[in-house]
Amino acid sequence: MTALAPQHDRGNGSLGARSNRSHRFGEISFHALLLLCTGVGLIVLAILLVTVSRRGAPQLSVDFLDRFPSRRPAQAGVKAALFGSIWLIGLTLAISVPVSVGAAIYLEEIAPRNWFTRVIEVNIANLAGVPSIIYGILALGVVARGLGLGFSLWTGAIALSLLSFPVIVIAARESIRAVPSSIRQGAFALGATRWQTIRRAVLPSSMGGIVTGCILAMSRALGEAAPLLLLGALVFSASVPNDPSDRYTALPLQIFNWINRPQSGFQINAAAGSMVLLGILLTVNAVAIVLRGRGRRTW
Repeated sequence: MTALAPQHDRGNGSLGARSNRSHRFGEISFHALLLLCTGVGLIVLAILLVTVSRRGAPQLSVDFLDRFPSRRPAQAGVKAALFGSIWLIGLTLAISVPVSVGAAIYLEEIAPRNWFTRVIEVNIANLAGVPSIIYGILALGVVARGLGLGFSLWTGAIALSLLSFPVIVIAARESIRAVPSSIRQGAFALGATRWQTIRRAVLPSSMGGIVTGCILAMSRALGEAAPLLLLGALVFSASVPNDPSDRYTALPLQIFNWINRPQSGFQINAAAGSMVLLGILLTVNAVAIVLRGRGRRTW
């Protein structure tokens, strides 16, 4: 029996080494697959960016940003759509961020863990996968016609806020949940109330994830065209909105209008408009990242 024990140990050792090699091979294969998928996505994105930049760069200028749309491609610009998109994104931020962050704080820090809370959580998760056109239909029936706001900036901003709501709530909840419980316990030990703990300890610690969720939501909302078309947004406008109750157009709609024109000049304008839209997205993301970094240092 003693003579067989070393052989048994060697057998277990060989099996363990074989199992470790198998796990390591699977891990390496999985990492290689992830790198391949990432590379394919980056290559496709680079091809799109190069193609759009090559076609739209000659048309991109200050005059292009300062001109209204025209029937002549050489005289057309994106001024009305640019200001309309700025109005839309500003109103969407003002509506969606306070409501979404407040809902995330309530569900994660205050609401009791019962069946009603679980139903709300499941519905919010399902809302994140709803097509944007459904939010447009909802805003058309409830906001535009039910509340009598018509086809105005308010209606478009509310529709985009509904679209952004689940994205921000999910990201904010995950960020709040990641805050260590020791931070809350330390605040309570120092005599802080629940609201003081949330405002001065939990929110500063989770601000990075909340801002990231807002960035993702605003990036999606800024590129949406389907709900705005359903809500009566103009594809051709020669004026800038001055009030949230005004009619409007947006960059995705202007690009959609140009891309459907047969003249090659409008195709170039569509590429230049896409570059403007990408520039706004990159600017918004950069500003949000800077504010997030400063906020972390301040808090």
